Amino acid sequence: MPSRTSSKTHSNSPKRTPGKTQRRWSGHVTETSDALDLEKEVFKQSSARGIALSLKRSAERSHRRKVEPFRSAMSMLNFYINRAGRNLSPERKRVLGQAKDELRRIFHREAPH
Repeated sequence: MPSRTSSKTHSNSPKRTPGKTQRRWSGHVTETSDALDLEKEVFKQSSARGIALSLKRSAERSHRRKVEPFRSAMSMLNFYINRAGRNLSPERKRVLGQAKDELRRIFHREAPH
């Protein structure tokens, strides 16, 4: 049986470092995603309903999306919320959470239990 000279395992994945690289990555994904072509500054709207309606319009107009409009719109909203993370104020988190509920209403879906 061959003997091993080292018991260490090596990972080929690069180490993550916080900073500009990650911010650029999420901005790039938002701008070039095949999911939707978003209306300008959609997530800056003050109305949860306005955000939801804009996402619905974008999802229904998109010819690049790979899933149904509801899933595409909800995915883009979740992506934005997850990437903004700690930088969102409690008020923005509340409005964006309400936008999720509005999307479900607009698309006639039930909220998860």
